[in-house]
Amino acid sequence: MTHHPRCPLLLAAALDAAAHDWPVVPLRPSGKRPSGHAEDRCPGTGRCAEGHVTPEQRATTDPDLIRAAWSQRPYNIGIATGPAGLLVVDLDRLKPTDPIGAPDGATSFKALCERAGQAVPTTYRVRTPSGGEHLYFTPPSGVRLKSSAGRLAKRIDTRGWGGYVVAPGSVTGEGSYRVADPSPIAELPAWLVTLLQDPPAPAVPSAIAWTGDASRCAQVALERECAAVLAAVEGQRNDTLYRSACKVGRFVAWGDIPRHVVEEAFQGAGESIGLPSPECRSTVRSALNWSIRTARPREAV
Repeated sequence: MTHHPRCPLLLAAALDAAAHDWPVVPLRPSGKRPSGHAEDRCPGTGRCAEGHVTPEQRATTDPDLIRAAWSQRPYNIGIATGPAGLLVVDLDRLKPTDPIGAPDGATSFKALCERAGQAVPTTYRVRTPSGGEHLYFTPPSGVRLKSSAGRLAKRIDTRGWGGYVVAPGSVTGEGSYRVADPSPIAELPAWLVTLLQDPPAPAVPSAIAWTGDASRCAQVALERECAAVLAAVEGQRNDTLYRSACKVGRFVAWGDIPRHVVEEAFQGAGESIGLPSPECRSTVRSALNWSIRTARPREAV
């Protein structure tokens, strides 16, 4: 069998990742998608006889298995970030369809750091073929962070559990992934951990007996919760916005206040404390959807 001339270089890159104790999985040659079948096309046979085996589950640090795979085809290399003990922040470049003047991922990340009163962290970085960057971090012990898309800001994704990142040494039609900064991998800053952790499910509000003007009570509750958002401390702002919107959502479910009034009030409060507009909109809508769906009937007196 004639092997592709790129196989030795890609094999070396895969073995290098495994040497860092980062489990790797083959990606399609010159591509970014995992090799093999997708879950919706799983035949349910072979290694998937007992259920579809995901790329994260297939990832390995076994040198023999890695040599067997990468000696056959010029696979790109995917690092299973969760099992590798990594959280990678993916800073994307703008696309041709983005509005003129919109910030790219690096600009948005710098702004996030400035709002947190912190410098952009120095850590291991990989430059992507498109000019974006992957910033490697280690989450604190015992903290399990899932992958996310746009949670921090537009053009910023993260790769943790349930995801993977294309490793340096991989090559696409646009170019290669290469190490831009070989600094030691830094621990993920606490303020980023807070932003990336899922907020705990809010407690189901107890039923309330009303004796007065329900619409006025709803307005008072909205004003009180908006004030709580405005007083939220750094690192707890998105969580506070979510919880406060959940508390007011029941009044929307009961018909005491229009939903658009609540959305506009919380949107303004969130933006005024520095939360990005898309983040505010997504958080408020999610909270209201949950609260309206789970609201208990109001008890009559």
